[in-house]
Amino acid sequence: MKSSFFKVVLVAAVLMVSSDIFACTSAIFTGKVTPDGRPLLWKHRDTGELNNRIQYYKGEKYSFLALVNSPEAYDFKEAWSGTNEVGFSIMNTASYNLKDDDVDDSKMDHEGEVMWKALSTCRTLKDFEKMLDKLPRPIGVEANFGVIDAEGGAAYYEVNNHKWVKIDVNDPKVAPMGYLTYTNHSYTGRLNEGSGYERYTNSDNIIKTAIARAEKITPEFIFTKLDCSYNNEILGIDLVKENSKAGEGLLQRGTGFFVDQDFIPRRSTSAMIIVKGVKAGENPLNTVMWTMLGYPATATPVPVFVKAGENQPVYMVARENKDVKEYDKLLKFRNYEISEKNSVMCDYSLLFKKDIFCISRGNGKDYFNFNKVYNPYGTGYMQQLSELNSIIFREGSVLVEKNRDKEYDKEAFNVFYEKIGKMIIENYTKLLEK
Repeated sequence: MKSSFFKVVLVAAVLMVSSDIFACTSAIFTGKVTPDGRPLLWKHRDTGELNNRIQYYKGEKYSFLALVNSPEAYDFKEAWSGTNEVGFSIMNTASYNLKDDDVDDSKMDHEGEVMWKALSTCRTLKDFEKMLDKLPRPIGVEANFGVIDAEGGAAYYEVNNHKWVKIDVNDPKVAPMGYLTYTNHSYTGRLNEGSGYERYTNSDNIIKTAIARAEKITPEFIFTKLDCSYNNEILGIDLVKENSKAGEGLLQRGTGFFVDQDFIPRRSTSAMIIVKGVKAGENPLNTVMWTMLGYPATATPVPVFVKAGENQPVYMVARENKDVKEYDKLLKFRNYEISEKNSVMCDYSLLFKKDIFCISRGNGKDYFNFNKVYNPYGTGYMQQLSELNSIIFREGSVLVEKNRDKEYDKEAFNVFYEKIGKMIIENYTKLLEK
């Protein structure tokens, strides 16, 4: 009886953790709905490891940039999204309605290894399909993999231990509006099982409405309208809209705290990537991976490029052997614990996120202080960082276009990263002063 009780408690604990940790939201946009005809691959990552960074790898066939868990060593072959030198890009969301076998859980969760191998060896969607066919069974995954390539390919792959199904985003019968969004269930999986239906509805309605209004689907749109969305379709509320004016809205009728459930950004959010691909025939090295490390309301997206090789911005990679003393002054002022394997930008975001998720005892971890995110007085972290983020999106896009048909210009990229690095220090320092 005692043993059974502990098993029940353990299962309940696992279910509670799983519902929070593996709650990613994603979408693929074809060139049909983007202003310049180039595809976009979006992954909003939720996970148990909140310290994330980017890492450059020289793979088996191709070099690539990947989003990784910071504690992992360089040679730890797991990637949680990324893009390679030939324009192949991949991400995933966990699915909870695809597994149709009794393979033990200890043999599962190999999605990161699959994506690392794909980035290392694949050029096209067909290469990825061949790779999936050759992987030993059971594969050890239950996931939706989103993929774009430099030849115009765009698709999701619903994959379990033994088989896969391709969902072609270029097929107008499948994606009539030129995009698909995925959370934590699969279209070909068991009906009404899985999870993430609420976030799916939130994101899909935002996207569908924008396309209907002929809004431009750009990396900046995705970050501001999706990653930073506090819309909940079931409750019929949008916290940002509700609390934009003093004397009105939900903040004025309560404490400013809300339950952290079914918004796209969550306590478990660790990063975001938006890969902007190329048109068929263009140089795949012009692919850009907009990367946000940390929690959206306290984070700043930065564009990174495979063609820069090891010359990535110092604040996006591990501190190891990097001169980041100026950046770390701010963290030390708050007595923030610094690790050589963590990135500065992720640490900045996590530092201020603590003010939002400020209750740790009891069920307090399930609540967040929206006053710190956004308020009628313009002092929320998301509001204070909005101008900085707009500048980086604007100037990052200019950098891409200026270098589109050129070889990698190390000096130009260094000037850009140093400039925005100074702005990052200035803006995050101001957050401490208010």
